[in-house]
Amino acid sequence: MTQQKSQSRTVRVAAVQYAPDLETTEATLRRVLDAVAEAAAKGAQLVVFPETFIPHYPYFSAVLAPAAMGAEQNRLYENAVRIPGPVTEALSEAARRHRIVLAVGVTERDHGSLYNTQLIFDVDGSLIQKHRKISPAPHERLIWDEGDGTSIKVVESTVGRLGALTCWEHYNPLARFSLIAQHEEIHISTYIGSIFGPVFSKQTETQLMNHALESGCFVVNATAWLTDEQRARIVDDPDMQKVLTGGCMTAIIGPDGQHIVPPLTDGEGILIADLDFSAITNAKRIRDSVGHYSRPDLFSLAVHSKPTPHIRAIASSETVRRDADVVVDSAVNPEQEA
Repeated sequence: MTQQKSQSRTVRVAAVQYAPDLETTEATLRRVLDAVAEAAAKGAQLVVFPETFIPHYPYFSAVLAPAAMGAEQNRLYENAVRIPGPVTEALSEAARRHRIVLAVGVTERDHGSLYNTQLIFDVDGSLIQKHRKISPAPHERLIWDEGDGTSIKVVESTVGRLGALTCWEHYNPLARFSLIAQHEEIHISTYIGSIFGPVFSKQTETQLMNHALESGCFVVNATAWLTDEQRARIVDDPDMQKVLTGGCMTAIIGPDGQHIVPPLTDGEGILIADLDFSAITNAKRIRDSVGHYSRPDLFSLAVHSKPTPHIRAIASSETVRRDADVVVDSAVNPEQEA
């Protein structure tokens, strides 16, 4: 019989708000490894980095016209992270050496396509989650392909049950509910940072607080920082440089929807906080949105969690409906699929 972990335990977490290096993947990776060492020295058991921090977020996609971004897009392809590869090996080794759970956002290259991907490594260095953002924002659709439903899942880790979403995926209430229904204890959230001004910071904070309340879990969010020199490097138009300001909300929020420590909205730094898991029990005894405060007899959610490959072998257990030119599992009623 498997029992749940004790709800009286405490986990120390860290959320990192650093500037990436806009020139090389290796330089940004060094920043990550240095921050991991610093956070681990302070007792952190979970360390979270921003959205696509390695090699860096494609800020150019928000401030350049599509026809003007070809060179930067090609450079992003060259610097993107292959999984597995040297970058993931270095991250795995850092998690193992420091005995921490490590969550890092990367731009992943899979052959000819790029993805906005969150990676989570457990304390033994194993990769326990690779989540591809399912819906890139409008300007991001020129950069990243869409993920599928295979990674909308909660994973077991040394520090607890972890769910993860990226940026505006939090505007998809069904994606969030799927993780809530899987009883996440710590929600790992990553956003851009240094973009779209102070209103974006406030919107992000509202999303994080709302998810913590609805899920009854902790939320650890990391956003990135840009220096003035980096803004000028991305775009030379002063008006467009203003777009690349504000928007930072590195935060650690409790199940009551409140900040455990003051958020970081300006400059670089590492937030550290202790998560008392008894706060989850205290929240859920009042409102468990997937338990005593839910109505599954009235509302339910279907998640398509199987991969959708481009090539699919037709086994003997499958039949071909030639009139519709589709492949249907024989165990499924074709009329239900129509």
